[in-house]
Amino acid sequence: MSIGGLGAVGALAGLYAWQVEPFWLEFTHIKMPLPNLPTALEGKTLMQISDLHIGDRFSRAYLIDSLKKAQKFAPDFVAYTGDYVTYDSPAQYEQMKTVMQHAVKGKLGTVGILGNHDYGKAWLQPEVADKITAILEEQGVKMLRNTQEVIADLHFTGLDDYWGTNYAPQKIMPSVQAGKANIVLCHNPDVADNDVWNGYASWILAGHTHGGQCKPPFLPAPMLPVRNKRYSAGKIALEDGRTLYINRALGHLWQVRFNVRPEITIFTLKKA
Repeated sequence: MSIGGLGAVGALAGLYAWQVEPFWLEFTHIKMPLPNLPTALEGKTLMQISDLHIGDRFSRAYLIDSLKKAQKFAPDFVAYTGDYVTYDSPAQYEQMKTVMQHAVKGKLGTVGILGNHDYGKAWLQPEVADKITAILEEQGVKMLRNTQEVIADLHFTGLDDYWGTNYAPQKIMPSVQAGKANIVLCHNPDVADNDVWNGYASWILAGHTHGGQCKPPFLPAPMLPVRNKRYSAGKIALEDGRTLYINRALGHLWQVRFNVRPEITIFTLKKA
């Protein structure tokens, strides 16, 4: 191929990564075998939405349109796993209110946790996290900050963000009952390697990585904001009975994606 041809291919790839894939949403369908799942919840659906990154860096219309599409699935449960904003200023509060008017709600219940960007600049502004929590609670999202919520016999445990100022899994993990149907929400998947799990042996839903946003075919993503580079995206069986699922994110920090489409995940619950 000529130099001119290579240049044209490169230009097309760049255009695709900038203007196409960041908005090419995928609804990923996954079966979720849960220990101790009540018979009444067999076949119910749980939708995970993560990393909206509402802010000034890309179109909020895409997020609203995506949430409207997600509403059509009418999930039974919805779990939001953090990074609702890319915080630059208090302007994000009003932007967030506008987008989250279209938040997807579960027919049975809706829960959420915070991510590092929800703690403001350098992840050190707890007042930002408190304001974002209040906005989400006003929209019907029950926020879990080292706390647990039981909805229709499904036990959701939410850990506050690993990099934020309120990370305290020791406050809640000892209270998780092994004989119940349990799901833990934690934004940063590196928490899976911390000694905080107290024998927990069920699903963990995380986000944070965006799958690396750009991933060369057949190669690992070169840039991941985690210590454990195994934690990129998708379903990962951990060695002690836990199952980690890392959502690829609905939004993005910067408007570029390649081979890592944005994702909303729909889990179908089944008995383990």
